[in-house]
Amino acid sequence: MKLIVQIPALNEQETLATAIRAIPRDIPRISSVEILVIDDGSTDRTVEVAKEAGADHILRMASNVGLARAFTAGIEEALSLGADIIVNTDADNQYCADDIPSLIQPILDRQAQIVVGARPISEIESFSPLKKALQRLGSWVVRQASGSTIPDAPSGFRAYARDAAARLCVINTYTYTLETIIQAGRKRIPMTSVPVRVNTVTRPSRLFSGMREYILRSGKTILRVFVIYAPLTFFSTIAAIVALPGLIVIGRFLILYASGDGVGHIQSLILAAALLAMSAVFLAVGVLADLISANRSLLEDIRARELLRAPRNRSDVVPIRIAELADAS
Repeated sequence: MKLIVQIPALNEQETLATAIRAIPRDIPRISSVEILVIDDGSTDRTVEVAKEAGADHILRMASNVGLARAFTAGIEEALSLGADIIVNTDADNQYCADDIPSLIQPILDRQAQIVVGARPISEIESFSPLKKALQRLGSWVVRQASGSTIPDAPSGFRAYARDAAARLCVINTYTYTLETIIQAGRKRIPMTSVPVRVNTVTRPSRLFSGMREYILRSGKTILRVFVIYAPLTFFSTIAAIVALPGLIVIGRFLILYASGDGVGHIQSLILAAALLAMSAVFLAVGVLADLISANRSLLEDIRARELLRAPRNRSDVVPIRIAELADAS
């Protein structure tokens, strides 16, 4: 059973060595633990530090492509390296690496295929009360969209079984955390969560410049993923919202017409017809989007099969490799 711990990194020369050396190399029921660093276009000594600290594999992106794409490239590389389980952690050593054994335990016990490490949000001193409240709110929204019970959706400390990792297809360029949970929920991939510890914060997050940007980007991600994976539900809901006032207006017109006072209310009938026409358009868009969604699911299944066919032991892999598809949109 091979475990690969992947670490996306961008200019992390100060903390990367600590994060790598903290990863346990001897874990019960795991025959091999390897470390994969994904260099997302760093301009400092991140790559050199990774080699010196003992990283087994380094995947260099051709340019800075963002956390989501770096994460996806790492997953594909780990699968090609024969990983049975993939653990993702941060290069800033935010998460306690000693919790990796407990993080992967539900996968080893076949209780889940994705495990998300739940941080003690209320106990993290570096989080302001507003950030703690927003973290809880965001996780609640993701739970509603995914049908899961994950308490800490933004957590990047996760474990993926090989089959589950191959089925995930991140399309967002901002972050993978929220999207992968919603995807997994929609694809009925078993998920669970385990409590994990965190280390002292060494620097502020670079993923977003402020709370406003975090809220806007996270909201956009959740909405976009929901539309992509549940288009018929989304557009049918809009169609119903638009149709409801149209039906009310028609009802009002019919009542007035029946009472002999409908001559002066033709504009109500015109308004109702316009609203119902708009509702029909939204419903038609939903049907078309649902058909496209079904086709995309088939393509994702094909992609997953191709990834799972990757050789489980590659003899031609060099310690440092440049990602060939780093700039693909």
